[in-house]
Amino acid sequence: MGEYGERGDRGDRGDRWQVEVDRGVCIGSGMCVTHAPDAFTLDSARQSHPRSAQTDANEPTLTAAEGCPVEAILITLSATGEAVFPPEE
Repeated sequence: MGEYGERGDRGDRGDRWQVEVDRGVCIGSGMCVTHAPDAFTLDSARQSHPRSAQTDANEPTLTAAEGCPVEAILITLSATGEAVFPPEE
């Protein structure tokens, strides 16, 4: 089990994630930048953008997605498209 195992099977060391922000949902709270400043930035309209469309699986990016008050951050496994966050019901 990977370092994210306590949250379920949602990523393992060596996995690559596709990170997207639904800017139609984003309210510009900045929580993503607080939790993962290397992964997210806010533009002049306070809309979040991933700094890179793909990243290695990492705790700060997952924490940012989980902390988004409107769940505007979507993370999928790059290799399979399987949802990492929000998890599929």
